Amino acid sequence: MPVNVLFSARPALWPVYEPLLSEGLRAAGLEFHLATDMPPDQVDYVVYAPNGGLSDFTPLTRLKAVLSLWAGIESISGNQTLTVPLARMVDHGLTEGMTEWVVGHVLRYHLGMDTHITRQDGTWAPEAPPLAADRHVCILGLGTLGEAAARALAALNFNVTGWSRTPKGIPGIRCEHGAEGLRAALSQAEIVVLLLPDTAATQNILNAETLTLLPKGARIINPGRGPLIDDEALLAALNSGQIGHATLDVFRVEPLPADHPYWAHPNVTVTPHIASETRPPTAAQVICENIRRGEAGEPFLHLVDRQLGY
Repeated sequence: MPVNVLFSARPALWPVYEPLLSEGLRAAGLEFHLATDMPPDQVDYVVYAPNGGLSDFTPLTRLKAVLSLWAGIESISGNQTLTVPLARMVDHGLTEGMTEWVVGHVLRYHLGMDTHITRQDGTWAPEAPPLAADRHVCILGLGTLGEAAARALAALNFNVTGWSRTPKGIPGIRCEHGAEGLRAALSQAEIVVLLLPDTAATQNILNAETLTLLPKGARIINPGRGPLIDDEALLAALNSGQIGHATLDVFRVEPLPADHPYWAHPNVTVTPHIASETRPPTAAQVICENIRRGEAGEPFLHLVDRQLGY
């Protein structure tokens, strides 16, 4: 009997993923039926994105797992009709892209690139930046993406501190956790990178109180999730000079409304949710490996803990 795989994502992605998934499933030695529509009671696996239109999983009585194409699963993790295993996307292409974006913007701040790009007025001010070893960078979130970014920055000799809700250990990285650990991590952070998931426990983690813990003039980089930052508190901190600059890639409402204060603020750089994305060739490999595992009775990769929300 073939494995029935339902593809539920934006229709425009079907021509991209269909050949990749078909090739991967064949390479895994599986007989399969892959389609964008099939009788609900015959579906074994769903390749899923929240914008694919599927929200009620109750009719899928044979369902073995939902395999997300997205790294963020906050829009589905609380779905009460979903009772089978849910796997988030951990794609080495996405991880590599995020690491490159984070390292690029940390270096931009570290080297003072914005100043030299904008100050082309004849001013000669030869002020060299400190060495990376003397620059304190804090990564909030030490999951797959956060750990990769922390390791890359440490390899460049930055003084890196990582923070997570629960204890983590990464060689060469000072790791903090919990409420007191957050205070300690932020107290020296000249550059803060947010790579946390969007959960009830992480929303507004940068707020009026925690922003004051940072050294005056600290820089913020957020390629994680928009709700991690209290927008009003950040704007106030930018206006007071407590925060020197913020580079924001994700927002509570996307696209960011044209009248949002971030667009016009001189100390904010807005990027349109481009820090990284799922790469179909590598994402398809992850999906096919999980289907192979499911059919072989092996544990699924990258399962979501519903209680934690990631």
